[in-house]
Amino acid sequence: FQYLKRYDQGYNLDMFCYEAHSVEGSPAECLQQFLLHCGITDPSWSELRNFTWFLNVQLRDCEASVFCNPDFVQDTLQGF
Repeated sequence: FQYLKRYDQGYNLDMFCYEAHSVEGSPAECLQQFLLHCGITDPSWSELRNFTWFLNVQLRDCEASVFCNPDFVQDTLQGF
């Protein structure tokens, strides 16, 4: 949710890193973001769950990768 919210607001996501157990927004805002970005019209709960699970795994791997660390790559992968 935090990545999607910042993406919609035009923030530079290269410098953002999720902090465990941090809470932003309401459950309604979170659901709205997932509905906007999941790519399915009128998704089921299982489709939303699969979307959020996949997105979470991808973002966690990205944050853990040295190749996505802005301090390591500097400006060579801007916007990647």
